[in-house]
Amino acid sequence: MYSILLQAQQQSTWLSFLPMIGIVVVFYFFMIRPQQKKAKDQKTFSEAVKKGDYVITIGGLHGRVDEVQDETVVLEVERGGRIKFSKSSISMEATKAFREKK
Repeated sequence: MYSILLQAQQQSTWLSFLPMIGIVVVFYFFMIRPQQKKAKDQKTFSEAVKKGDYVITIGGLHGRVDEVQDETVVLEVERGGRIKFSKSSISMEATKAFREKK
């Protein structure tokens, strides 16, 4: 009799963990995984930037890529005005939205 009660109690313990496991799975598929994909796409976009591309930075600065280095790009923001930025500061979303708008 005691073993049946112990077995029922162990099953109850496992059943109480199922909602928590379900929440973790939902968080992974709806929050963590899409964020990882977005970060990967941003990195791919930043690495693919080449001279002559028109880009927008995260801060909202518009410019044409004048020079590409390892981790930085030099943007020409107006005739002769050049500013050096980190590649990671180029906004993939804003740049693509601007290109689609044109």
